[in-house]
Amino acid sequence: MDQEQALRWIAEVFEQEPGRLSSSTPRSEVATWDSLGVLTLMAALHEHFGIVMTTDQLTGMKTVGDILEVLQSNGKLA
Repeated sequence: MDQEQALRWIAEVFEQEPGRLSSSTPRSEVATWDSLGVLTLMAALHEHFGIVMTTDQLTGMKTVGDILEVLQSNGKLA
């Protein structure tokens, strides 16, 4: 998966328009990245990539780039 595909996947998880998100997009600009969004992201990472993260790890994420870093560090982002 390249970064563009990953950004589209993240947009889908948070029910955002494709192309609206970039690596620098802060969490505060993604309305659906709330407490329920954290759980949705946790489930999506596990279901699609086999990545297991704690709630604390996920709530510590501040930008879309933080999600990209998780994908990269787990070998899912080229």
